[in-house]
Amino acid sequence: MKVVHLTSAHPRYDTRIFIKMTSSLAQYGYSVSLVVADGKGDECKNDVVIVDAGEKQGGRLSRMTKTVAKVFAKAKELDADLYHLHDPELIPIGLKLKKLGKKVIFDAHEDLPKQILSKDYLNNFFAKVLSSLANLFEKLTLKKFDAIVTATPYIRDKFKKINSNVIDVNNYPKIEEFSGEPNWLNKNNQITYIGGITKVRGICELINSLKYTQEETRLALVGSFSEQHLYNEVKHYQGWGKVDELGWLDRSGVNKVLSQSMAGVVTLHKTINYVDALPVKMFEYMAAGIPVISSNVPLWQCIIEEADCGLCVDPLSPKAIAQAINYLIQNPEEAKIMGRNGRKAAFTKYNWQIEEQKLITLYQQLLA
Repeated sequence: MKVVHLTSAHPRYDTRIFIKMTSSLAQYGYSVSLVVADGKGDECKNDVVIVDAGEKQGGRLSRMTKTVAKVFAKAKELDADLYHLHDPELIPIGLKLKKLGKKVIFDAHEDLPKQILSKDYLNNFFAKVLSSLANLFEKLTLKKFDAIVTATPYIRDKFKKINSNVIDVNNYPKIEEFSGEPNWLNKNNQITYIGGITKVRGICELINSLKYTQEETRLALVGSFSEQHLYNEVKHYQGWGKVDELGWLDRSGVNKVLSQSMAGVVTLHKTINYVDALPVKMFEYMAAGIPVISSNVPLWQCIIEEADCGLCVDPLSPKAIAQAINYLIQNPEEAKIMGRNGRKAAFTKYNWQIEEQKLITLYQQLLA
C-alpha cells in the first residue's frame, strides 16, 4: 500500500516524522513517501522516498499559502492510498484529499490552541481570539478525517471529543540507539542539554545556574538558538564560561555526548503548552542511563519519581538548578543508580518499539 506523509514546516530528517514514523512504516513493507519543503531536492533514505516541494520563501503567511499549495501539488502527483499530515496548516488540503476519496490522518504534535496562548509575541486578547478560532477550526474539520494521531495522551483525550478514531503515538526514543551499556568510568563532570534553545525552554536560567556550580562543572549545549539576540544575551552571562557550545549533532554525536555526561537537563518553563507535554529529551536521557534534572511539572515529576531516575526543580530558579547539578556531580554512585533506574523504565515502558506497534495497527485497520 502506498502512503505519503506531508509536512510544510518540519525538517526532512525530523525525529518523529522521518526517524521514527516513516522509517518504521517502510520497514513493515509500506511504500512510503515523505513530502517536505526545504529546497534540498529529492532523495531516498531508509527506504523512504523524500519528495521536495521547494524551499519555503517569505514569512509564516507565505508558508501557509504558497508552500502548502506546493505540498498539495506533490501530494496529488503521488496518488497514494493514505496521507498522513503533520502540520495544522495542512488541514485544508487534508479535506481536499478526502474529497478525492483518500484516507487521511492528522498528526497533532502539539495542542494548537494552547500553543497559541503561549506565544509571547501576541498580546493576551489577540492570543485568546486566535486560540478560540483554532479550537473551533479543529472541531469543524478534524471530525472528517479517518483518524487522528497525537503525541501525548492529554492531546489524545482532547481529540476523542471530536473524532472517534484517535490514538496517541508518543515520541519515545528508539532503544536500539542506546544499546551500549553506560560506562561511568568515562563520565566527565558534565551535564547536557539537548534540543531547541529558546528562552521558554529555560536557557537563561540554566546558564545562570552555572555560576553556582562547582568550578570544574561543564555544560554540553547541543542544539541551535532560535534567535540571534538571545544567543548574544546569554553569551554575556557569567556562567557562559562553563559552556561547551556544540551546535546541532547527528544521532551518533548526541549519543557520544550523553555517554560522557553525568545528567541531562530539561528545565523548560511551566507554560500552558508544556505542562501536559512529554519532552522527548527527558526519555532520551533515561534511555542513555543518566539521571534527569527536570522542571517540577506534575506530570514529569510523577514519571521521574515513579522511576526514581532524577531530580525535579523550579525551572525559574538558577540556584535550585545548580543545587541539583552539584548533588549529582558530588554523588556519582547515586547518580549511577538513578541512571540505571531511568534506563530500565525506558527499555520496558517509554520506547518507540511499543509506540510503533500502535501506528502499524492503525495503518492495518485503515488500509485493510
